[in-house]
Amino acid sequence: MNQDAVGFSPKGRVFDFGWSAPEDQVVYDEAGVKALLEDLSQNLLVVDNNGRIGLTGAEPIRQTGAGPKVIAMTPALPVQSLGNPEFGKTYGTAYPYYAGAMANGIASVEMVTALGKAGFLGSFGAGGLVPSAVEEAILAIQKNLPSGPYLFNFIHSPHEPAVEQAVAELYIKHGVKAVEAAAFMALTPSIVQYRIAGLSRDAQGNIVIGNRIIAKVSRKEVASRFMEPAPERVLKKLISGGVITEDQADLARQVPMADDITVEADSGGHTDNRALVTILPSILSLRDEIQAKRNYPVAVRVGAGGGMGSPQAVLAAFIMGAEYIVTGSVNQACVESGASDHVKGLLAKADMADTVMAPSADMFELGVKVQVLKRGSLFAVRAAKLHDIYSRCESIESIPSDEREKLENQIFKKNLDEIWADTIDFFSQRDPGLVAKAGADPKKKMALIFRWYLGLSSRWANKGEPGREMDYQIWCGSCIGAFNAWVKGTGMEAPENRKAAHVARHLMNGAAYLHRVDQLKLQGVLISPQLAAYKPD
Repeated sequence: MNQDAVGFSPKGRVFDFGWSAPEDQVVYDEAGVKALLEDLSQNLLVVDNNGRIGLTGAEPIRQTGAGPKVIAMTPALPVQSLGNPEFGKTYGTAYPYYAGAMANGIASVEMVTALGKAGFLGSFGAGGLVPSAVEEAILAIQKNLPSGPYLFNFIHSPHEPAVEQAVAELYIKHGVKAVEAAAFMALTPSIVQYRIAGLSRDAQGNIVIGNRIIAKVSRKEVASRFMEPAPERVLKKLISGGVITEDQADLARQVPMADDITVEADSGGHTDNRALVTILPSILSLRDEIQAKRNYPVAVRVGAGGGMGSPQAVLAAFIMGAEYIVTGSVNQACVESGASDHVKGLLAKADMADTVMAPSADMFELGVKVQVLKRGSLFAVRAAKLHDIYSRCESIESIPSDEREKLENQIFKKNLDEIWADTIDFFSQRDPGLVAKAGADPKKKMALIFRWYLGLSSRWANKGEPGREMDYQIWCGSCIGAFNAWVKGTGMEAPENRKAAHVARHLMNGAAYLHRVDQLKLQGVLISPQLAAYKPD
């Protein structure tokens, strides 16, 4: 378009900088202005040339009579300048950004590798996998990214402590130097053991933290536990068990349990459905209080996750004080995701209202819920039915015969006795002690049988299991709808064109772009609606 794309509000503040710009380097048309705004490495000047408003990246000159007069400016704003640069230095990434874990390997080896090679940090979705599968992923990612960056998810498993411990020992054994801790309500010996295994002193006597933890939280009390040193009761337990020494415990008493806290707002999977605008400021204030008390050499950083589905959301998080941001649901529809093509297609068509809460597999007995996609699946309805029966009945045998028949025919599509045999085989690999407990406790046995469906439903979704499409459990937050609206009409509208690194780069570039636009708006500069928005190429 060969028309002026920039104007000036008569109500805006006109600054007399005493500068002008070379007239032959000022652009007025939309294409020229867009190119300058997108070049985040340039300082930009807005000029008034006898009532015509234009933009230039030229160096200003001292004003001498007539000529384009500088009325506003915006500095260069590379995406690396958003957030806290120390985050990137700590984890060896170029950006204050990471792609969070999605369980059962949805955040796959391929995704973590692709992100790492593009300079972004990704967290492998170890949750829900048996230790042997986690070990296989460790070896593959370390081979692909010998110098990083990468993370591994460390998920709290209250009903499978043996699995949680085994994963901790794998991370220590293979030298995994950074994990993303999730779903913790209290600190367990396994996460404390992992942290302590990386503590040492340098030649000057300073404590060196070798095993980094990014803790994903949505509650202040949990954030506080990770911002404080390891609890004394856990340290004593590890000492008495011969797992750590008194000297190691002394080091642990002087450092926080986590280096970074990801404040998780409304998100896919496990979520408290919190609003970021309320929880992020409170966690930032908590961090400042604890830092004032503890005076750590390096303060715990605080980032934001949940809802990061558009450049506007990313920018809002940074403006509120987030030191880095975390994405999740938007990555599940990407090429490298471990989800099936059918699931990616459903996600790419989802709207913001297409999610619902449903009982979780890992914390079924506690009534904990996860956020899932309701579009194209009956999983949420069927899972809720299972939890209702679990709440009313004391055993499989006490389920009314008509309800049992419906369960076997409509949900499980298999005899419950056969499912119990499958359940024994499954948990014998993960936690044999759990099978023994269930054998002596009919209620526990019923829970494990119901968890057969809840657990397999996500695996069916990942594999694209034929005939089970209506049972697919697809974890996602409402931000997938915002992302789809943002990329509508672009190449990224189709899931086959979505790559995790491209998503990351455009979200970050878009946030920086919009920040520059906002800076100019605050100075009274009017920019056409087409230019005020950022769309991925």
